[in-house]
Amino acid sequence: MAKGNGKILTAEQEQKLRQPIEDYVGKIQEKIDSLRADGTNRAVALQNSIDALKRDRSVPKEEKENRIAEYKAQLDKAKAVEAKNKDEVSKLIADAITYLKAHFDKDYYQPLKESCEQEKALAKETYSQKVAELEKEHKNNLSKITDHQEIKDEKYVHKNRMFDAKMDLEKQLQQIKDRRHAAFAWQYHLIDLLRLSKFTFMESQQQKLENYLYSFNRRTFLLDNGLYIAIILIFIGLCIATPIIKGVPLLTYNNILQILQQASPRMFLALGVAGLILLTGTDLSIGRMVGMGMTTATIIMHQGINTGMVFGHVFDFTGMPLGLRVVFALFMCIVLCTCFTAIAGFFTARFKMHPFISTMANMLVIFGLITYATKGVSFGAIDPAIPKMIIPRLNGFPTIILWAVAAILIVWFIWNKTTFGKNLYAVGGNPEAASVSGISVFGVTMGAFILAGILYGFGSWLECARMVGSGSAAYGQGWEMDAIAACVVGGVSFTGGIGKISGVVVGVLIFTVLIYSLTTLGIDTNLQFVFEGIIIITAVTLDCLKYVQKK
Repeated sequence: MAKGNGKILTAEQEQKLRQPIEDYVGKIQEKIDSLRADGTNRAVALQNSIDALKRDRSVPKEEKENRIAEYKAQLDKAKAVEAKNKDEVSKLIADAITYLKAHFDKDYYQPLKESCEQEKALAKETYSQKVAELEKEHKNNLSKITDHQEIKDEKYVHKNRMFDAKMDLEKQLQQIKDRRHAAFAWQYHLIDLLRLSKFTFMESQQQKLENYLYSFNRRTFLLDNGLYIAIILIFIGLCIATPIIKGVPLLTYNNILQILQQASPRMFLALGVAGLILLTGTDLSIGRMVGMGMTTATIIMHQGINTGMVFGHVFDFTGMPLGLRVVFALFMCIVLCTCFTAIAGFFTARFKMHPFISTMANMLVIFGLITYATKGVSFGAIDPAIPKMIIPRLNGFPTIILWAVAAILIVWFIWNKTTFGKNLYAVGGNPEAASVSGISVFGVTMGAFILAGILYGFGSWLECARMVGSGSAAYGQGWEMDAIAACVVGGVSFTGGIGKISGVVVGVLIFTVLIYSLTTLGIDTNLQFVFEGIIIITAVTLDCLKYVQKK
């Protein structure tokens, strides 16, 4: 029997609405199952048996081959039956799907959805009445007592009763939500059985949207996306303010390319340190690595004989072919950066030294060595033909962006599709458990540092080509903060084992766009550091809140 205004369905009424659909589709499903019994189902079972037999090392080779041959003969027969019944099965599936489209929403889901809305309204109304009753009772009780402790006890009891009422409401609302979601999912359960888990693109998207809305939590959403929303709002404000204050639009094609071009070398650095943060580490030496790489690349690819000296020696690479100089410069950048990251990685992995200490030592050593060796001078420009070789412009498009895209794809593949990537997440999440399960924590840590060094080397080499040289020990100062901040903003957690490549990319783009926008607007560089600091502390705070919530 219906409740309230007659639109709220009981379980019996709901079953009565869905019964015709169950009967119609159920009869078709029975026919399909009978047609699949000796065809599709038999073929799947035989293929599984063949696969299991191939993995079974206890069966002698000759017996295994004979049994596999027997299974394959039966498999061919099953596939022949499957092919014979294919058209009939397709017609039956089409009939069932057509019926579902015509009747599911109109005859069942919409009435149930309206019923759920009525239930929700009734639950809220009941809650309001309960709250009013509790308030009235509370005031009545307070008027009868004068003792301070009794008043305090009454307030405590009232607070608990209000909390219980709130919990009852949330429980009812969740039950209503579950009921509506189960009704929605039932249709796809039927389609799943009919098509053997094959859905169209639109059906898959509808399920994803429904599951997202069903599991949506405002607090979690704000913790995950609150910072991004705030940054987007700030950026929209900058886009509005820039034309008004400076008289030039911010979002133009050339500006976007300029932003992507600036972000490309930094992407390598962020991708490198992201792996270390995934292991609950960091790297304070990134900026000095960039300075070292820039200096090395500039010396090798210098236009003419170097005017500056290294440990009192003047290098002359003009006798080498230009292409070979470019490759040699890249090689040396990678070798030097990888050597230093490997040293920091060794102390971190072998002696459990915190990366903050090992990379800080690296930072000091690198800066001291390069400054002492070069006397802190800049080595000028590289051969102007080199940037056209490494990062040419194609119809105005800077191909340095393609280098960054390639790095993103490669690191994504390493993180998500290799054993090393899976081990990286495992060690970052729980190194003790990873070690017990047979993963080499030392090897994974060293691998993460070496990968970071390779990426730093590539990034500094590209930056040298982008800036046409001008390498010096001081170049790259503060870049470590940008790289680390980009990872944190992108959701790579310092708690370890949490992070995505897509987040790193978003983080780098956010910082590059923000700095470019503030510079275009004419904001003082020192104030830009204030903005960066606020974003970093906010990102880390949100990350800590998510960690505390999970704990």
